[in-house]
Amino acid sequence: MILINLLPHRELARKRARELFNLMVGGSALGGALIAGGIYLWYQNSITNQEERNAFLQTEIRKLDNEIKEIASLQEEIEALKARQQAVEDLQADRTLPVHLLNDAVRHLPDGIYLKSIKQENRNVLLSGVAQSNERVSDLLRNLSRHSEWITQPELIEIVASNLALSPREQRRVYNFVVRVQLQQASSAQAASAAKPAAKPAAK
Repeated sequence: MILINLLPHRELARKRARELFNLMVGGSALGGALIAGGIYLWYQNSITNQEERNAFLQTEIRKLDNEIKEIASLQEEIEALKARQQAVEDLQADRTLPVHLLNDAVRHLPDGIYLKSIKQENRNVLLSGVAQSNERVSDLLRNLSRHSEWITQPELIEIVASNLALSPREQRRVYNFVVRVQLQQASSAQAASAAKPAAKPAAK
């Protein structure tokens, strides 16, 4: 039996071409979707790995911050202990300040002056006395300013002229004065004393 294809040959070819085109388009879309999905998964995996690394770094940074805080706290404690130790050493050394004050006052007291009282309040000291003349008081201020390692900043507070009765018939003109000085810390005075021999050769 002979079969006769009554459908137009061209129409059949177009139909097959459309089916092939649709198949290629579908395959391309599926391939593109697979590629896009693969790229998305790769990026997502990279982002996850980076986030894990960031989280690890942040954890380590927090640990380092805590260690730095501990070190800073230890340094503060060490500085506080050093300050306390220095304060104790200064107090122990400053116990001899009255002795040095009296020693320097006697050593640098010019002739024609005698002291009536010495009053100390913290590091401020008031020296009250009687002098034969204004020049004697100036000599006292000069001696304390230049030659004393324990007494600094001598300052004349007042000087008042008065008459001193030596006998019923004899009177002498004298000058009552008050001088204020400051006591050096033991550590500063010792440092100044140690520096003096080294400075002598340079002066020559």
